[in-house]
Amino acid sequence: MDFLKRIFNRYRRFKLSKTPQQNLFYGFLTYVVAGTLLLSLPWLQKESAPFIDHLFIATSAVSTTGLVTVSVFDTYNLFGQFVVMILFQLGGIGYLTFTTFMLLSTTRKITHWHQRLLKTEFTLPITIKINDFLKSVILFTTIMELVGAILFFIAFKIEGMETGTALWNAIFHSISAFCTAGFSLFNTGFTAYIDNGLVNFIIAFLAIAGSLGFIVVTDFTLLLRKKEHKLSFTTKIIIYGFIVLLGLGYLFFYFYEPSIQILEGSSKGYAAFFQAMTAMTTVGFNTVNFGAFNLSMLVVTVFLMYIGASPSGTAGGMKITTLTAVLAIIKSRLRGSDKITFLGRVIPFERLYIATSSFIFYTILVFLGTFILTFSESFALEDIIFEVASALGTVGLSTGVTVDLTNIGKVTIIVLMFIGRLGVLTFGLAIWMKSKNNEEKHILEGDIAV
Repeated sequence: MDFLKRIFNRYRRFKLSKTPQQNLFYGFLTYVVAGTLLLSLPWLQKESAPFIDHLFIATSAVSTTGLVTVSVFDTYNLFGQFVVMILFQLGGIGYLTFTTFMLLSTTRKITHWHQRLLKTEFTLPITIKINDFLKSVILFTTIMELVGAILFFIAFKIEGMETGTALWNAIFHSISAFCTAGFSLFNTGFTAYIDNGLVNFIIAFLAIAGSLGFIVVTDFTLLLRKKEHKLSFTTKIIIYGFIVLLGLGYLFFYFYEPSIQILEGSSKGYAAFFQAMTAMTTVGFNTVNFGAFNLSMLVVTVFLMYIGASPSGTAGGMKITTLTAVLAIIKSRLRGSDKITFLGRVIPFERLYIATSSFIFYTILVFLGTFILTFSESFALEDIIFEVASALGTVGLSTGVTVDLTNIGKVTIIVLMFIGRLGVLTFGLAIWMKSKNNEEKHILEGDIAV
């Protein structure tokens, strides 16, 4: 008993000595390590696979990416598939979200350490309190995944699937879709359901709900409960940006992608919308083969994956709000304005600083990932860029090269997926941030021509 108490005290001192960013880093890393060890157990497997592939699947699940080097259905039995599902469920709702909610439900208050950690992981506007946010996350996630499972079960039964199989597939794919994880028990993805309006609707419904983010959900919940509450500036930007980008993506795919243009009837509209939606929400499912896309449409897809959807949601990418801030800076500079504004609102300098840093760091990582893979892999450049953007954006789409990655390529993609889930700035701060005691006291001011 004393031994366990000493271990617990050491662990407590360790986590309290770390910054929130470092705690998130070690927290998600713990999920990955635990998941890898579990998936490596022989009695969770149908057939053996190299350790690197178990690590790849565990990281992909925790990061809610969906890229796979081996088939989840063919490699893991029901228990192994369940472990994968738990990993992307934990990755989807965030580190410590569920445990903090339970703590809040029992004691009605959370520690300062929990608050700092959650505010670091979920960037919230000042109009939303962390307690309201946590309740919305858990309640909304439970409701959406339950509704999704019921709808999926009905859709799979209509398609003639056996009851037990339909039930498990419904639960697995509902959680995967809402968490924008992109994991499927179908080896060909959802290509068999390209003209199935119900399945297309269910996935889009869940993925959009998850990717719009818990900020939007909390905001609308407070709007319904409190008449005096007004939608935050963040929510408005997210909704406007999402509609515009999704609409543009749909039009590009519908009119300019040959593999979609050859489809007939409703299948063409379904496919165009689904592919734009899956890249924008970073859900990672597909109903057509991205490997057959022409180069220009691959670029459009990379752009949508690069941007992603909403902060504090299940989607990855650089985020709509970051793009908005960068565009606002460009617009204000070109107009010679001293203030950075968007939709008639002045954006705080702190948010602009974070947005530009995120944009630059994100772009550097895309370049570095591409650079490394050009050495280790023999794929076409567009396939490599697509894979890197998909991994860092935690999307899960691929032109079909993932299974052929070398070990160096797999490790590179693993690192990118992990960084993508953690957040590029959070990762950078976890690795390089100095404590206040170590800050340099004497820094000389300099100038630079730009």
